[in-house]
Amino acid sequence: MGQTLTEKILSDHLVEGDLTPGEEIGIEIDQVLMQDTTGTMVWLQFEALDLDEAQTELAAQYCDHQTYQFDFKNTDDHRFLRSAAGTYGAHFSRPGNGICHNVHKENFAAPGKTLLGSDSHTPTPGGLGQLAIGAGGLDIAVAMGGGAYYVEMPEVVNVRLEGELPEWSSAKDVILEMLRRETVKGGVGKVFEYTGPGAESLTVPERTTITNMGTELGATSSLFETDEKTKDYLERQGRGDEYVELTADDDAEYADEIVIDLGDLEPLIACPSMPDNVVPVREVAGEKVEQVLVGSCTNGGYEDVLPAAKMVKDQEVAKHLEMIVAPGSKQAGEMLARQGWTAEMMAAGVNVSEATCGPCIGIGHVPASDSVSLRTFNRNFEGRSGIEDDNVYLCSPQVAAAAALKGEIVDPRDLADELGLDAPGIELPDKYDGSKTDLIYAEDAIDDELIKGPNIGEVPLQDPLGSNISGETLLKMEDNITTDHIIPATSDILKFRSNIERLSDFTLSRVDETFAQRAKDAGTGVLVAGENYGQGSSREHAAMCPMYLGIEAVLAQSFARIHKANLFNFGIVPLAIDEETYAKIEQGDDVEIVDDVAEAVESGQEEFTIRVNDDWEATANLHASERERRILTAGGKLPLTKQQAEGGAAPADD
Repeated sequence: MGQTLTEKILSDHLVEGDLTPGEEIGIEIDQVLMQDTTGTMVWLQFEALDLDEAQTELAAQYCDHQTYQFDFKNTDDHRFLRSAAGTYGAHFSRPGNGICHNVHKENFAAPGKTLLGSDSHTPTPGGLGQLAIGAGGLDIAVAMGGGAYYVEMPEVVNVRLEGELPEWSSAKDVILEMLRRETVKGGVGKVFEYTGPGAESLTVPERTTITNMGTELGATSSLFETDEKTKDYLERQGRGDEYVELTADDDAEYADEIVIDLGDLEPLIACPSMPDNVVPVREVAGEKVEQVLVGSCTNGGYEDVLPAAKMVKDQEVAKHLEMIVAPGSKQAGEMLARQGWTAEMMAAGVNVSEATCGPCIGIGHVPASDSVSLRTFNRNFEGRSGIEDDNVYLCSPQVAAAAALKGEIVDPRDLADELGLDAPGIELPDKYDGSKTDLIYAEDAIDDELIKGPNIGEVPLQDPLGSNISGETLLKMEDNITTDHIIPATSDILKFRSNIERLSDFTLSRVDETFAQRAKDAGTGVLVAGENYGQGSSREHAAMCPMYLGIEAVLAQSFARIHKANLFNFGIVPLAIDEETYAKIEQGDDVEIVDDVAEAVESGQEEFTIRVNDDWEATANLHASERERRILTAGGKLPLTKQQAEGGAAPADD
C-alpha cells in the first residue's frame, strides 16, 4: 500500500510510534518559529531547561504581533527576544519586518521539512510542501532543544480540487467553502492533503492562503504536493535549490475524500462571528460597511494586496468608510511601493499600515461601535477585533476592495459590471526583490547574553499531581470557547505576556470579569465547558494562567488539539464529559474526583468518577498517552523534562 504525502514526511522524521491514526507518534523537528507574544515564554522555558543552543536545523524569532510598542513592556520583550536569539543561535526578525508566517515563507520554508511554531497558523507553508504544525511554547522549547514533538497521528483526508477558479473567485473562497462544509470542528485530528488538477492550477501564494486558514477547521495541518509551481515560486524567491519533488503515491489510501470543483465557486464571505458562518456574498449584499482591512498572514502577501490595489486605482473609496492595507511583510510592502501601487492606493483614500498582525488581534484599527468591518483575516471570533459585540466579516481582497468602493457589501462581479472593472487575477512578480535589512541572521547576532526588563517574570511551575482534586465549579462555559476568551490579546493585556502573575488577572475576563479574583479567593477549582474548548491560537498562557490561579481540572465535552496539549503541559487534567453531565453541572457546584487521581493517572486509568455536591455522580474520561500521563503526574512538561535532564535523560525521552 502506498503512502500519502503526509505519511511520507512523517516516516522520514519518525522517532517513536507508528503511523496508525489516533496513536501517539514522536517526530523530529527541522525548523521552529516563534512570535513575540508567545516567544518570550519559549525562551524563558528554554533557559529553565539549562539548554545552551538551539539544536534544530533552523530557529527563527519574529516580532509581529505587538509592533506598535505602546508600552516599554512591549519594547523590553522585543529586546529580550533579540538577545535570546543571539544567545541561543536563532534568526531574528525585527519589529515591522512582517508576520512570522509570511516572512518564514519568503525566506526559510522548505519542501519536505518539518516545522513547529508557537502560533496556530504555522501550517501556512504547507502550501509549498512543508509539514508545519502549531503548538504550545513549551513544546517548541523542548523540540528546539533536540527533543521529539509528540502528536496523535492524524487521519489524512484527500481534498481533491477539480477545474480552475473563475474570474473574481479566489483561494480565500476555497477555504471558506471548506469551512462551510466541514465547520470549525471538522478538521480535528486530521491533515487535509490537497490534490488534483485544481490544486495544480493554483500558485504557491494561493495554496498558502488555504493551508493558513486550515487552522480554522481545527486541522493538525494542511499540505499540497510540490510541482513546477512550487519550483517557480522558490526560484522567484532566489531559493530554487531548495526545491524537492514531493507527491503522494498513486495507490495511497486516505481516510476520506472531499471533492471541490473550483469552477463552481463564487465569491464567499464568513458572517459574524465564526469563520464557518459562510454564505455567498450576494446573500448579504447591501449591508453598509464602515471599515475594510486587507492584510494578515492569510491575505497579506504581495499577490493578495495587488488585486485590491488594481481595483481601487483611479477610483475613490466610499467617503463614510476607512480602508486600511497592512502588508504581511515588509518585502511585500517595499515591492508594492517601488512599483507605484502604494501611491495608487493612497490616492484612492487607502491608509497603508505597518506589516503586523495587530488588527487581527484587536491591536489598532478597532472597529467603531455598531459598525460592520470587512477583513481578509482568518478569524472573526466575537470581540477579537478589540470591541465586544463587533460585526466582522471575512472575505477575499477582491470582495474587500469592492465593498470599499461601493460602501456596502457587494459581489465584485456585480460591481465590475457597474464600474467596468477588469478582474485583477493573480500575478506573481518576476522576482521577490525586497531587502533583508530587518532580518538578523544567527551568524550576525548582536547579543550574546539575555537582556530582561522589569516586566519579564519567571516561568511558573506546578507541583506534582496529588491524590485529590476537588473544588468549586468556578465557571461554566458554552461551546467553542476560544483562547481569546481565556486570555485576550488586546494591547492593554498583551503587554503582560511575559509576566504570568499580572497576566493571570485577565483570565477568562471576556466570559466573566470576576473570575480571576474568585479563583484567587478559592485557591483551587475546576472549569466546565462544552465542545471544542480552547479553539483558536496556540497561546499556552491560556493554560498557564488558569494553572497559576489554582485550576486543577477542566471538564469539557471536547477539546481543541493545541489547547489540550497545553493543559497537559501545565499539569491541568483535561477530562471529557458527555452532554448529559455537562447539562447537569451548574456553576458553583462542588466537584470531586472520587479516585486517587495521581495513582489513577499513572496507572493508565481512563474512566474517572466525579461526585457533584455529594449528591450525584457521573463518569469522566481521560484520553491520554502514557507520555501525557507522565507529564500530568510530574505537574507538567517543564518539571518532568528538568527531572529527566537531571537524571541524564535527553529531552526526546519526555
